[in-house]
Amino acid sequence: MSIYSIGVSGLNAAQNALRTTSNNISNVYTPGFNREIAQLANNGVSGGVRVTDIERQFNQFVANQLNDSLGNTRSLEAYQKEVSQINNLLADREAGLSPLMQNFFSSIQDLAAGPADPATRQGMLGTADIMTSQFRAFDGYLKDMQDGVNGQIRDEVIQINNLTEQLGGLNREISMARASRGEEPNGLLDQRDYVIQQINERMDVRLNIQDGKTYNISLPNGQQLVTGTSVFKLHAVDSPTDPQRTVVAYQDGRRANASLIPLEESLITGGTLGGLMTFRSETLDKTQNQIGQLAASMVIGFNDQHRLGRDLNGDQGGNFFDIGQPITYANDRNSGTAEIIGARFDEPNLAQLRATDYEVRVNSAVVPSGASDFTVIRKDTGEALDTSALTYDDNGGAGTDATLSFGGVILTFDDIANLRENDRFEVQPVRRAAGGMETVISDLDKVAAGLFVTSSGDMASEVLTASSGAFSNAAAYDLLLNNTGNLEFAGTNVPANVQVNGETRAVSVGGVVQASDTVGTDAALSAGDVIIVDGVSFRIDGLPGSGDADTTLILEEAASGPGDNRNALALQNLQSEQLVGGRSTLTQAYAGMVSDVGNRANIVQVNLDASLGITEQLEALQQSESGVNLDEEAANLIRFQQFYAANARVIDTASTLFDTILGLRN
Repeated sequence: MSIYSIGVSGLNAAQNALRTTSNNISNVYTPGFNREIAQLANNGVSGGVRVTDIERQFNQFVANQLNDSLGNTRSLEAYQKEVSQINNLLADREAGLSPLMQNFFSSIQDLAAGPADPATRQGMLGTADIMTSQFRAFDGYLKDMQDGVNGQIRDEVIQINNLTEQLGGLNREISMARASRGEEPNGLLDQRDYVIQQINERMDVRLNIQDGKTYNISLPNGQQLVTGTSVFKLHAVDSPTDPQRTVVAYQDGRRANASLIPLEESLITGGTLGGLMTFRSETLDKTQNQIGQLAASMVIGFNDQHRLGRDLNGDQGGNFFDIGQPITYANDRNSGTAEIIGARFDEPNLAQLRATDYEVRVNSAVVPSGASDFTVIRKDTGEALDTSALTYDDNGGAGTDATLSFGGVILTFDDIANLRENDRFEVQPVRRAAGGMETVISDLDKVAAGLFVTSSGDMASEVLTASSGAFSNAAAYDLLLNNTGNLEFAGTNVPANVQVNGETRAVSVGGVVQASDTVGTDAALSAGDVIIVDGVSFRIDGLPGSGDADTTLILEEAASGPGDNRNALALQNLQSEQLVGGRSTLTQAYAGMVSDVGNRANIVQVNLDASLGITEQLEALQQSESGVNLDEEAANLIRFQQFYAANARVIDTASTLFDTILGLRN
């Protein structure tokens, strides 16, 4: 090889090196750009130099680690942004519910001190209105957050679909560039790796590099999103179990009319989308249910006690509050046509009410005939309720208006004959209870501060509630309970029937409660049974011991007057009763909810700080290898400029030598 050729090869190599360095400098702030190096090699025996490759400084292992860390960080950032709003709302000492509930019960204390005073009655109604308004405001705020999360999920799905479309297009362009030019299209490779990073920032995906060249990505369950140049889109759809909830679905097949299959929310992890879904399932749903359980427990317990009182007009007290009722949805994929036409709270079993949703499944291939034909699953734990916790009534075999009771709620089906095996229903007992909470009494005289129902005797029992129109048949009832569980009415007031745990039971001529709705066999009652007599319900807490005398219970209307404050005192005492789930007072339940959200917010913040630190370290590591250092590139400019000048000098020297040789001939 001539000295000219050697010089030209060096000149070309220097030009490529300078071009690569200038490209690095110009892209120093380009997102996703990876520094490039011109790789030089000896031409061999012929001499000179050649550029073997413009090599991208890209480390796949570090990139994967960084993508995973970025996905986790973005997830925690989305979670922390949302949970901090709830934490600030609940923990506000002025706008929180705790001081408002305290003010309400303080006004009841004033009422007890002056039951006939219009000012104390107005004060009680005023604090009740303020409290219920704040409950509704809390519910509305949380509902708006649910709507906001739904909107963000839809936006994220759109962005993910755009990115997967870009990835499929880049796979195609890279393949064509490799085939046509025979070299690596570094710019396209940088764009593709940056798209992968952006997808991971929005959702956790699995990356599979086919043959070391083509990028394929899939969901954690294996569902493909990008395979070569084929792209499978995600869809944001209404949940088939709850139309108010947006979930992510994929299309089963490439056909335009292919069905959409919703993904389990637990599959969507990492990235902003995963953070939103985790926040919704872990915190937002739970907080809505806790607020609803608190509101429902307070309203039902307060109304029950208020109906046991007498107002200034001498009438039995009515409901003081109203509350949002349980919500139910039939699954879109049910094969049966039966619907739940009614859902209400099971007031005598208020202690069973929990801050959770349920899924009711039909597990019988024939028309349900008992509780064992249903499976009820708590959605917060995923556990099925024991069959003993379910109560089923097929309405005497009529098929219509059959009821299923569990967890403090009663569901009514329109026609059980239309139920089919595997039909499913979503039940949200308390999700929107607080949204319907309001004071229904505006007349001061309707506040029942006096006592309407009184009880006496040595029977181990507790009066629970009095429905509207109680004691419509008689003013008093005398009851006897023996050690075998037989309940008998003594005296002249004997009702035709009573209710035992919601079932109608006949009463014999002799006054003994029967085992069914017809006279024939005496009932054997036990501790825990709830009896309703002429609108007044009481619970048997224990039977007399063997050999002990019968215990007695007298239920009767109480003598009352304007100065009677006995029911006001009972209403005030509700503040210290374990109304919420049979385990917590109202104040304790609210404090537990505030603590739970606060702890979760702190945990997320700690995890976020740790994740940010890891991400920063990985970014520094990635930049140390793939990032552009302007000082280093400036030094390279000088180095390669000298390289270029030296090779130009070689050519100039060769030209001088050639001219000298030619001059020798002359």
